[in-house]
This record gives sequence, C-alpha cells and structure tokens, in this order.
Amino acid sequence: MNIGDVIIYGSHGICKVTGLQDMCMDDKIRPYYVLKPVYHTASTVYVLASSSSKRTEVRRILSADDIFSLVKKMSVKDFTWIKDNRKRKELYGQILAEGNRYELVNMIKTLRWHKQELKITNKDKKLQIIDEDFLKNAEKTLCEEFAYVLNIKREEVIPLIYGQNS
Repeated sequence: MNIGDVIIYGSHGICKVTGLQDMCMDDKIRPYYVLKPVYHTASTVYVLASSSSKRTEVRRILSADDIFSLVKKMSVKDFTWIKDNRKRKELYGQILAEGNRYELVNMIKTLRWHKQELKITNKDKKLQIIDEDFLKNAEKTLCEEFAYVLNIKREEVIPLIYGQNS
C-alpha cells in the first residue's frame, strides 16, 4: 500500500490512502496508514502498517477493462440455488469476506433470480432476511467499486451487469 493508492478495505469499501501517521496504541508508537473512504467522506480509517492480518482485508480495485471482461464472461443463468440455509449462509459469508467479484456477481444474480421466482410462485413469499442482507451487502460492495472505476452512478451498475446498458 502506498500513499495515493485507491484500494478496497474490508467493509469500509473503496478508500484512498491519504497518509502514514505514527500513533500511540497500547503504549507503543507504530505507523498507521490513513484511509479515507470514498463514499463515506466523514470517516477516517487507520490501519496498522505492519499488520499482516489487515493486509488480507486490502484488495486492489479492478480496472475498467477487468470489469467489462468480468461482465462479459457472466452467463445470464450462471447460478444454482443452494436449498440448505446453513450451507448458503456459509458460502455467501465467505464470498463477501473474500470479495471475489465473479462470485459476488454470481451471488447477486442468484439471489435476484430466487427473489423473482418466489414472487412468481407465491405472491406473499419473500427472501429470508439473511438472504436480503447478503444481497444488499454484495450489491453495495460491487456497485461502489464498479461505479467508482467506471465513473457512473451506483444505480447504473446492476443494469450494466445484466447487459441492460451499452
């Protein structure tokens, strides 16, 4: 990580590395990266510069070419519903934690497809709350990154994924 880099940092989303600052924590002075979340400008995040565990939460942002290539590779029906709630919860939690964009797109499409199926087959049936949360978090993660990189509005990302935009 270098000052000026734009990265994804865990649940904080897209952040710009704005500095390196010595801070005293636990009676020790250590260097911390200063991160400014792009979509939450009132926040500041401090990351211990020498922490290897925090490094796993840092991901590089995709390029526009990477995004278009990913969207192009995605099949319209490239998903399978996992009926076992526990297995689905475990898998979706892992996908969100790892941030694999292909898997995030697949998860979004699967959850949206299942939500639509429920609406068609049973007018009163909705996604379970945990699935709604997974969908919301996956869309937030993906939409922020794609919107930032492509310089579009966040609400334009889902139609882009589904090929409804040129």
